[in-house]
Amino acid sequence: MTNPESEWKEYLDTQIPKVAEILTSHGITLLPDQPHIKGERFLMQALTTISGRKLILLGTDTKTNEKVVIKAAHDIEGKQELQHERTCRTLLHKMKFSYDAFHSPKEILFIEKNGYTIFVSAFLEQSSSFLERPLPKQFAYALRAFKAQEHTRATTAKHFAQIKQIFGSRTSTEYLSMFAAFVSTATTKSASLETQTLLITAQERLVKQRERVEQYCGFLTHTDFVPHNFRIKDDTLYLLDFSSLRFGNKHESWARFLNFMTLYNPALETLLIEYVEKNRSPEERQSLQLMRLFRLGEIITYYLNTLDKSQSDLRTLNEHRIDFWTAVLEAELGNKRVARETVHIYKGKRDALRSHAEKERQVGLH
Repeated sequence: MTNPESEWKEYLDTQIPKVAEILTSHGITLLPDQPHIKGERFLMQALTTISGRKLILLGTDTKTNEKVVIKAAHDIEGKQELQHERTCRTLLHKMKFSYDAFHSPKEILFIEKNGYTIFVSAFLEQSSSFLERPLPKQFAYALRAFKAQEHTRATTAKHFAQIKQIFGSRTSTEYLSMFAAFVSTATTKSASLETQTLLITAQERLVKQRERVEQYCGFLTHTDFVPHNFRIKDDTLYLLDFSSLRFGNKHESWARFLNFMTLYNPALETLLIEYVEKNRSPEERQSLQLMRLFRLGEIITYYLNTLDKSQSDLRTLNEHRIDFWTAVLEAELGNKRVARETVHIYKGKRDALRSHAEKERQVGLH
C-alpha cells in the first residue's frame, strides 16, 4: 500500500522551493510557517486525482510588507482549477442576473511561469473569527450570504447558456445519481449495516421527493460554504473560494453550513433552521432537509474512502467520524438534531486522536 502522507511530504519538498523561486522574482516571499499544508491536508490530496494537487501558502508582498495568500499548481488539473476559479470570480461580478455583490480579496498577481499557475491575493485581517463573534452577528452574516446566493438564479435559457460551461449546473438527476454512488460506496467499503441502511433510507426519501429537490434548483450555491472559505472585514463578507460555486439546489450551501455548525455552533444551527420554519414555506423546509441528507451522505462517503489511505490513530479517527455522521444522519431523518452528548463524546475522541500538525492546521481554518 502506498503511503499518501509520505508522498505528500515528498511533493512539498519538491514543489515549494520552485514556487518560492518564482514568487521571489515577483517580490513575494513565503512565510516560515505554512499551516494549510499540514496535518490531514495530505489525505484530501490523496482523494483527488494526482494531477489535481495544489498548494495553499501564505507569504509577504515585499513591496508593501502586507500578508498575501498564494494558490499554486503544477499539474494540469490543479492549474485548470485555479484558472476556473478566476473565471468564476470574474464572471460572477459581471452577471446581469446576479443582484447582490460578491466581494473577493484584491488580486495581486496571476501568472503562468515555468510550468506553474500561481494566483496571489490580499490576506484579509479580521477583528475576530466568524465563530468568535456574537451569535446574532453570526446569524446576520450567514443569512445575508445565503440570501445573496439565492438572489442569483438562472431563470432563462440565456442565463443557463451563460453559466453551464463555467459554473456547472446540478439538477435532481445529478443529485440522485451522486447519492446512488454514495450507497454503492458504503457497500463496497463494507460500511456498518446501520450506515448502509440509513443511507438507503435517505436515498429512498430523495427519490420519493425528487420533485421538491428540482423545485429549488437553478440557484447559485456554494458547495463548501463554511467559515474558513470566507472572511469578514469592515462588516463585509469576502468569499475566498470561488471554485466551489455551482448552480443547483439553493439549500445545498445551507446544508453544508448547518452540518458544520452541528459540531462548532449548534445554537446557530438551530437559529437558522427555526428561521426557515417560521419565515419560509414548508416546501423550502423540506428542500433544506433533503439537501442535508444529501450532504451527510457525501461526508460519510468521504470518510469511507479515506480508510484505506489512513493508518493508526488517523484510521481510528476516521472510523469514529463515520459513526458520528451516521448518528447525525439518523437524527436528521427523524427531523431532529443529534444529541449534544453524542457531539461532546465524538469531539473528545477526535481531539485525542488528531495529530499535532492537524491541530495547528485547524487553528487557521476556524
